[in-house]
Amino acid sequence: MEDAAEHRHHHGGGVTTLIAMSIRDLDLSADQKDKIEKIRADIKDKMAPVRAADHDLSTVLADGVAAGKVDKAKADQAVDKVVAQAQKLHDATVDALGKLHDTLNTAQRTELVEKLKGHFEKWKAAHGEDEADEKEHKSGHLLALVRDLNLSQDEAQKIKTAFQAQVKGKRQDHEHKDVLDHLQAFGAAFKADKFDAKKVTSAAADKHMARFAASRRAIFLEVAAPVLTPDQRTKLAEMIRTHAGEDEK
Repeated sequence: MEDAAEHRHHHGGGVTTLIAMSIRDLDLSADQKDKIEKIRADIKDKMAPVRAADHDLSTVLADGVAAGKVDKAKADQAVDKVVAQAQKLHDATVDALGKLHDTLNTAQRTELVEKLKGHFEKWKAAHGEDEADEKEHKSGHLLALVRDLNLSQDEAQKIKTAFQAQVKGKRQDHEHKDVLDHLQAFGAAFKADKFDAKKVTSAAADKHMARFAASRRAIFLEVAAPVLTPDQRTKLAEMIRTHAGEDEK
């Protein structure tokens, strides 16, 4: 649950966010910890423009949820800003990724690649299941609403049906070829003795991941807002703003 929530609240960072999460999970020696933490902090600093754009999107969505209707034009503009910033991330973190490679040993580099794959699977589960035809709401945004707002089965089904109608016919591929190709290329390059981050750019993958996650979130809240009660809308808007503030820290 905690992993799904963390991945659900990170929309714009693309592969770079997943790498930062994977660094946090590594088994490091005492000598490596300070170096790696500095690298991770550098990556996090470089992600500030993405977090700012994501915060702006959250504000638009929270305001819309509170009012009972999300302004689609404003949400679309905010999504575009998230995507634009995500595409710049790889170039901004090239030096940090090179230092990361050089600080880790062979086994640790392999470990990071495996953890990266694992985080991608969790990201897919957090963002790619809301239109599935199942009653348990096992993951995704709807699960969070069912749990946090105590939605009735009728409310949950109305939201799911409306969401399905909105995404039908649109490309909603959370296993996009650009992402899978990049993960494979990055994994092979990062595990090698020599690594040049400039040769494995993630711009296309980051663009897809950012648009997929941010746009689905916006569409989901657009259809959910009219279904919720005033009290549920108020609570959800507060939750969106709270998570946005936490992401900035």
